[in-house]
Order: sequence, then structure tokens, then C-alpha cells
Amino acid sequence: MKDNLGLIVLANADILGGRVQVHLNNIRKNSKDYRIAIENSRFANGEGKIKLLESVRGKDLYIISDVGNYSTEYSLHGKMRSMGPDEHFSDIKRVIAATSSHAKSISLIMPLLYQSRQHKRKGRESLDCALALQELQYLGVKNLVTFDAHDPSIDNAVPRMDFQNFYPTDIILNTMLQNEGDDMDNFMVISPDMGALERARYYADMIGSDLGFFYKRRDLSRVVDGKNPIIEHTYLGGDLHGKNVAIVDDMIASGGSIIDVAHEAKKRGANKVYLVATFSLFTEGVGVIKDAYRNGYFDKLYTTNLSYIPKEVKIEPWYNEVDCSLKIARIIDSLNRDESLQPLHDEGKQAIKRLHL
Repeated sequence: MKDNLGLIVLANADILGGRVQVHLNNIRKNSKDYRIAIENSRFANGEGKIKLLESVRGKDLYIISDVGNYSTEYSLHGKMRSMGPDEHFSDIKRVIAATSSHAKSISLIMPLLYQSRQHKRKGRESLDCALALQELQYLGVKNLVTFDAHDPSIDNAVPRMDFQNFYPTDIILNTMLQNEGDDMDNFMVISPDMGALERARYYADMIGSDLGFFYKRRDLSRVVDGKNPIIEHTYLGGDLHGKNVAIVDDMIASGGSIIDVAHEAKKRGANKVYLVATFSLFTEGVGVIKDAYRNGYFDKLYTTNLSYIPKEVKIEPWYNEVDCSLKIARIIDSLNRDESLQPLHDEGKQAIKRLHL
């Protein structure tokens, strides 16, 4: 088979893309650099452009982008500005526009799905995630690969584009097993709210533990920062006294809600509390979670490298990184070889069997 794989790694995912490159070499037993050089420049008014620095004709292209990387900056009217998801998504479209008439196929690896929390309408609202996916479909994207989409049924918006939603659950749990060992024998999985209950149940199935959840009672008469404020966390489930608890969710935004749940678990007698999230965004900075650790509300955080993590977090004693770059490399390799992705989806189910042996 002719090796026509090309990798375009945007600056917002350069570390993750570099690891994927190394894994591709190991998988394919070669030393070829699959990364294609691009030039990403901006005018002083903030408008940008993408220029390819080498040919992509006849290649199966795989674009890797982290739309949540707020450490990427550019100059706007003489001032440095941190890039937001909207700007990262525009750069993705620029890459596609620069390559679409030459590449054999275009696949997008977007671990943090753009606008995934705006996946359905509540009243007179925009439907951003569906619109973005339809735009990618229109631009000619053949495959879209994401992780732990807030609502996987959003793929119904793009019936003509292959939408692959992977879960890093088995990778997270294997990392925890390596690090925590016997602590996971006396374990319990907690969902921080009703929305994360199915995800928590999946974790509980994998390790054969009991499951509990908290119900967020909100003040529906007020809106603060775009949301109804939480009045009380009501717990439903088994006794937490002496248990090691994992509180699992797809993402930690400001961190306030999951920390409140961690505090409630500690007050109910939990021994160790682990926060587990696919994405840790820290949208209000890391001060809140640092304070929570100092106050003894939780013991460790397990989160993936699928989206940007600040350097100041990576040196904290409670931070544990779960590396998903090998999974991405295997997905890319399988897509390029036209192989089924089902075995990669089924690895979580296989992990359940291994953990119960």
C-alpha cells in the first residue's frame, strides 16, 4: 500500500501532534515525518490565513486541532490576544480551504468537539454545534473524530459525514489502576449530576463498583453567568463512609460544581476522592481547584491530554495526565488503511472483561 498519509497539526495541538507522530512511526515501523508544514499568519486587525508550505496532492490528510487551547495568542491592534474556540475553528476551515482541491481525502481530529455544549435548543437559541458540523460536511470533511462528545446524538446533524466519537474510559482507568493499585478495591463511582449518570455507570461497570449520584437542585427563578444557580446537592446512593470515590464527568469547566460534590463526598465520610474528567478546561483559572485541594476536598485529578492543560497545573501534586495520543495514532492508521474502527471502539468493553478477571 502506498503511504499517502499526511498530518497537519495546528499550533494549538503541537505537543499532542508530536506524540501522535512518534506513535505512527512505531506502528508503521518507519521514521517518516508525516507532518506537513503550514504557515499560519494574521493581519494586524485579527484576520488570518493559512498557507501550505508543501504539496498535499493525492494524500489522505488528517488535521489535528485543539479548539480549547487558550494559551495560543496573536496580535490584534497591537495587543496580544488569547485565541478562543471560534478563532480555532476558523483556522480549521482555513486549512480545509487550502487543501480541499488537492488532497485525496480530509479527516479532522478534534478531540474537544467545538460548541459541544450548545447541542440542542432551549427556546430562541442558536444551534451552534450542528451548524459547525454541517459546515465541515459542506467543506468536504470525510471523517470527524472526537472524544466524549457532550451529546453523541449530534451526529444526526451530518448524515453524510463519518462521525466517530471515542471514549477514553479504559485508558483513564488503566492509568488509575497503575497508580492507585489497592485503593481501587474499595471503590465507588459518583456522578456529579443526572446528565453524567450514564457515563458514571459505564465507569462503575468497568471496575465492578457501586454507583451513586448527586442531584443538583437549582434556583430556576434566577440566572447567574448564564445558568440557574445551584441551591443544594442531594445525594442518592450507597454509604460513602470509608470508600475511595471517583467523581466522573466529561469536562471540568470552572470546577465549582465538581468541587462542591467532592466536598459533599468528604463530608459523608469518603476516604480518598478522585476527580476524573476527559477535559479539564479551568475556565475560571486554577485558583478554585488549588484551594479545594488545600482544603482537603479531593486527593487527585485524572484528566486527559486531549485538550490544553496549563503548565502551572502540570506541576501540582494532585495532577495526573492520561495520555491518549496512542489511541489517536491508531485511529489515524486504521482510517488510512480503510480498516474498521469497531475494534478501537470495543476496547472499553474488552477492558471491562480484563478488570473483572
